[in-house]
Amino acid sequence: MARGSGGESVLHKHLRVLEAFDTWHPFLTLTEIAQAARLAPSTAHRLVAELEDEGLLERLPDRSYRLGVRLWEFASRTPGAVGLREIARPWMSAVQQRVKQHVQLGVRSGHDVLFIERMSMPDATLNATVIGGRTPLHASSSGLVLLAHGDAALVSAAVRDPLPVYTEYSLRTAADVRSELRRVRAEGFAVADRFIHLESRGIAVPIAGPDGSVYAAMGVVVPSDGSSPLPYVELLKRASAGIAGDLAVAYRADGGGRVHGIRSLVTSSRRSLEYLELRGDRL
Repeated sequence: MARGSGGESVLHKHLRVLEAFDTWHPFLTLTEIAQAARLAPSTAHRLVAELEDEGLLERLPDRSYRLGVRLWEFASRTPGAVGLREIARPWMSAVQQRVKQHVQLGVRSGHDVLFIERMSMPDATLNATVIGGRTPLHASSSGLVLLAHGDAALVSAAVRDPLPVYTEYSLRTAADVRSELRRVRAEGFAVADRFIHLESRGIAVPIAGPDGSVYAAMGVVVPSDGSSPLPYVELLKRASAGIAGDLAVAYRADGGGRVHGIRSLVTSSRRSLEYLELRGDRL
């Protein structure tokens, strides 16, 4: 991989440009990109031009930029995210109809939990999670579930001080986090009560993947009212088991050793799915 004079790969610099965009900053000028990515203007100009040529960035009439639709195209081919969302949605909807609050689905991305699906209600409690948003693993119930089932190296890297703190109830030290992770492993669920917002608590459970490992986390964000989390936990565990079962079917190999494809991951009519499989999603 090509590296610049400072030892940083060209690919990493491109990623820094893409990471300059987030939910609250979806449109950026070239100057703003350079500042957010900590790049010289000339370097930013070159990298942005290359990303634009590949369809990974798009320039708008006002000369600002946004992430290109080609990124969505790549993401839509990722069974670990999009296929999981397709399978989880009916189960999440059932949970959301019961709790009338927020329900969210997260996967681990580095030292963060990345939320890939979210359902809510207009009068639900405060929750800053958005689809595509990230939260440090130690700071949310979904993150704690994912971290609790990670290896020792991941835990060590994720709990290095100083940890981001949001309220007086946030986990503040590596010892605090490790103690909470032991509880999560023992009880099978995580509760993050007022960790990020004083009026809210997150409750999450793991979702097992086809190989038995923890594939994702599903949680609810509900008012911090002092009530027992167990009714939420039982509801989430039933939904999690349903998702795990559907994932196992979706990724089960057929008689020829071939893993089921689009039929298991996309909701559509039977004839439409048969047509898509025959043409291989290419016209």
